[in-house]
Amino acid sequence: MKAETNTEAVRIDKWLWATRFFKTRTLAADAVERGKVRVNGDAVKPARTLKSGETLLIDNGATLWEVVVVGLTDTRRAASIAQAMYQETEASVKKREALAENRRYFSEPTAALRVRPTKRDRRLLDKSGN
Repeated sequence: MKAETNTEAVRIDKWLWATRFFKTRTLAADAVERGKVRVNGDAVKPARTLKSGETLLIDNGATLWEVVVVGLTDTRRAASIAQAMYQETEASVKKREALAENRRYFSEPTAALRVRPTKRDRRLLDKSGN
């Protein structure tokens, strides 16, 4: 599928939201402000305009992505259209697959807990670790 180019330049926070790296535009803008998104290796502000061909390093909390911008859009559409707006680098794909493999075999014991463990839970965790 060929990426459709709607505009010449788009705000980076809008593009990150439209391409579904972040659930809301506010989350995308906050990530850019905190330095979790880098353009060509440089930290930027949410209002920075993004152009085709630029390389982004994106840490959305769960995954680290390295992508090259292929198309620009400022509207959120179907996931297949969103994926056509960027191309992930080979190194990024390999890193993500390696991390997924590690998570599959070595899960953190407390990852399943949504709240702070109770005294009983802590004792069970300690007992299973020994």
